[in-house]
Amino acid sequence: MRLAVVYHAVGPDAPADEQDVLDQAGAVASALEALGHGMSVLPCTLNLEHIRRDLMTHGVEAVFNLVESLHGTGRLIHLFPALLDAMGLPYTGSSALSILTTSHKILAKSRLRAAGIATPSWVGPFPPDGSGSDGSGAVKATGDVWIIKSLWEHASIGLDETSIVYGSREDVAAMLPQRASLLGGACFAEGFVEGREFNLSLLTGPEGPQVLPPAEILFTDVAPGAPRMVGYQAKWDPGSHAYQNTPRRFSEGAEDGPLLHELTEVALRCWDLFSLKGYARVDFRVDDQGRPWVLEVNANPCLSPDAGFAAALQQAGIPFEEAIRRILEETVGIGD
Repeated sequence: MRLAVVYHAVGPDAPADEQDVLDQAGAVASALEALGHGMSVLPCTLNLEHIRRDLMTHGVEAVFNLVESLHGTGRLIHLFPALLDAMGLPYTGSSALSILTTSHKILAKSRLRAAGIATPSWVGPFPPDGSGSDGSGAVKATGDVWIIKSLWEHASIGLDETSIVYGSREDVAAMLPQRASLLGGACFAEGFVEGREFNLSLLTGPEGPQVLPPAEILFTDVAPGAPRMVGYQAKWDPGSHAYQNTPRRFSEGAEDGPLLHELTEVALRCWDLFSLKGYARVDFRVDDQGRPWVLEVNANPCLSPDAGFAAALQQAGIPFEEAIRRILEETVGIGD
């Protein structure tokens, strides 16, 4: 079967979070070659007709989808898999609908709340977009402390210490219009959960989704009063204090056994709730009462060799090539 690895086109001056997709494409292409597949590696732009013609010209029969944005915005992430649906081409990972629902963070939080999965309350979005759900019905884990986030963008885009704000729902609603332009054009405020941070990666397996070893982000050498959060620098600036003081560890201690079991169960519920496929990641905060709160569900987490998903695979003893083979088998129906 002729495959194509398709990623979103990035310019030479693009920031680190956008350039990262080139590492992903290289790693996936190498794994596919090792598995014996012929393929093309193709960039995708907002000109969907161009990529459609490229796929047809190369005789592509299935796509490994690494498109995380188009024209520099995450709100268009679902357009490429929607095109593949229209073409009748199978592709790896979750469906266009699942990607859309999880990428719009308030739509995702509304569905989580409706399913009885704890997620912090919210205000917004701004500008209003008809998502229509009022986040006041969700229990907020802490007092009047909020974090203002992009509605669509992932990779901690625009997050830093100034993202933490204080006040009533009305107070933070008034702040959103000034923040939106810095956060991809749309934003919301989420109740800030002071506590521990975990992320759980999931990989399809022969008996259903496998939850990989839970990873905890540690906050070391944090200044007194500073928020414990993973901002943009902590993810993308290796020379920064934040990057160097937010190491990842895999929790296996007996004292965390009940918590890790609960996190695993909730992650599996999220997989089913959003009809995820192939691979995914669920991000949590755990408050001082030991209660987990789902922050985000990522239907297409980063596959770079130095990213959290690859680290979880290594911790689980699963070679990267084996993970790529599993993703192909479930979502495209082919193996090696």
